[in-house]
Amino acid sequence: MPSLNLTSFGNDLYTGKRSINFVGRRKLWFAIAILLVIGSVMVPVVRGITTGAPFNFSIEFTGGSEFTVSGVTDANQSKASDAVSSVVPSAVSKVSEVGDHAIRVQTDQMTSDESSAVAKALATTFDVNISEVTSSFIGPSWGADVSRQALTGLVIFLVLTFIIMALYFRTWKMSAAAIIALVDVLVITLGVYALSGFQISPAAVIGFLTILGYSLYDTVVVFDKIRENTTEAGEHSPRTFGESVNLAVNQTLVRSINTSVVAALPVASILVIGDLFLGAETLRDISLSLLVGILVATYSTIFVAAPLYSLLREKEPAIAKHDKKVLADRERAAVQAVTSEA
Repeated sequence: MPSLNLTSFGNDLYTGKRSINFVGRRKLWFAIAILLVIGSVMVPVVRGITTGAPFNFSIEFTGGSEFTVSGVTDANQSKASDAVSSVVPSAVSKVSEVGDHAIRVQTDQMTSDESSAVAKALATTFDVNISEVTSSFIGPSWGADVSRQALTGLVIFLVLTFIIMALYFRTWKMSAAAIIALVDVLVITLGVYALSGFQISPAAVIGFLTILGYSLYDTVVVFDKIRENTTEAGEHSPRTFGESVNLAVNQTLVRSINTSVVAALPVASILVIGDLFLGAETLRDISLSLLVGILVATYSTIFVAAPLYSLLREKEPAIAKHDKKVLADRERAAVQAVTSEA
């Protein structure tokens, strides 16, 4: 038997010769989605109880002091923590490497005298000139402003998305399904961050907002095909509404997978190169949120948005009447086939 390649598989899905029953198994997909959302909500709650912080926010959100030591030959993170503790015993340090010859230390808010003493201690510990140690202070109000602006932008984005999609597709139910899928993507992505302890920085927030646009694009492509399938034959369509929606998902499945792979590969490359080789935390933060979001967005469009839209519309009188007629015609044809064979 010849092996099945992606091209022939895609052609079979497009023509309906082969079909994956996404809509028919929506109860299973919805149950999985609900469990994922509940788990994504519970993870930061449990993390907040056990560690005191539901998410690992960067210093831009929490505020504090930051020290960067350049020209180090031995980037020993323990030595950096010990140097800070020797000056301010109560300080909580977060140490990370920056490239091959630099180390970054983030601490709670310190006074000017404490910052100067810590800088000298770090210079002594790593045997570098004091000029190689730079320090800065970031107030928590900056992070509060960023958070407020991000939330404002998110709300405006969702409202405009709902209105524009309702006007474009001429039904609010497509907008509702798309918005629910977007929220699903955001909640699960945040859950992954809370579970893994990945740092949420301004770059990660930019990534979160970017993946919403990607998820919306993927959803609109599928919904456009759904509209085509559900309106091209009108009342004379030989398929039920749910079958037309399912066919559209199958017809766009390979495209969705290809788009996700093409988008995920360069993002994953940036993540690996930026984190392992360059030590660039900004690249790591934004690429990490993009990578997680791309994968979750693809799942959400296929398993949540399309089946949910079908569920929202199947009870409409005209659609229910058409579906009933299609099923009755099939049953009548089946009976006639059995009778003719007898």
